[in-house]
Amino acid sequence: MTQKIDARKLSCPAPVIKTKEFLEQEDAAELDVIVDNDAAAENVSRFLTFQGFEVSVASDGGTDLIVSGRRDPEKTKTGKTVSEPAKTKDDPDHQKILVIISSQQIGKGDDELGRKLMVSFVKTLKEMGPELWRLVLLNHGVKFSTKDSEILEELKELKAMGVVILVCGACLTHLGLMDDKVIGETTNMLDTVTSMQLADKVINL
Repeated sequence: MTQKIDARKLSCPAPVIKTKEFLEQEDAAELDVIVDNDAAAENVSRFLTFQGFEVSVASDGGTDLIVSGRRDPEKTKTGKTVSEPAKTKDDPDHQKILVIISSQQIGKGDDELGRKLMVSFVKTLKEMGPELWRLVLLNHGVKFSTKDSEILEELKELKAMGVVILVCGACLTHLGLMDDKVIGETTNMLDTVTSMQLADKVINL
């Protein structure tokens, strides 16, 4: 029997949290989560995939989306949130640095100078090497993930190095940029908070 969760009219990260809490109480093999925006659909889909579900998304014929999860019998429930990395905090190789960018500029005063500084900062991030673990884009920082970003090539280079780039879905939706995103995983605040817990160092700009 397919279990149903109504996660409409819920702000990020509530749809994922509601789905997570349901699975902690119910051992569901089939699950339909109803959401009302693309960001929530992507976040719930990614969460269910990490929980061992095969996931599909379909329209209900109106404005809502149905995220359907079917438990893959070949997989077991990981019990992890989507933000948990393969390595643990006890990894002796190197520390994990999380960088949060929530603006298109660094500092206050001269906006043009601040933007140049931010672009220079991102272009220099690769010098952190393997210690740079994740990059989270929030608020107007999500504009860097779009097709018009002046640092798009640098972000692609970071991704190729193994850096996970997380882009706030609620921010993309609010700014009308969901369709313009070309790099990074659409994420929610639960991912961000969990990443902060798991990181050895957090740099917030």
